[in-house]
Amino acid sequence: MSASLAGLSRDTLSAYLAQAQQALVALMTGAQPVMVSYAQGNGSRTVTRRLSTPAEARMLIGEIQAALGIGAARRRPVRFIW
Repeated sequence: MSASLAGLSRDTLSAYLAQAQQALVALMTGAQPVMVSYAQGNGSRTVTRRLSTPAEARMLIGEIQAALGIGAARRRPVRFIW
């Protein structure tokens, strides 16, 4: 389990899992903005948000699922003995 997830309640982890899954869908569909600009009274300001990759989102989802004790357990490799 990730140190940043240690000590969080199941309800909190479940909420984070739902948010991470929604973020992955937004990344995959292109619905998440990369840069947001707005104008302020004394000039324009630009806020840039770093866009995560789907791989980073999947990794976070996997860590949260592991913390919750859900997800696919990894199998040992199958070895054939002749």
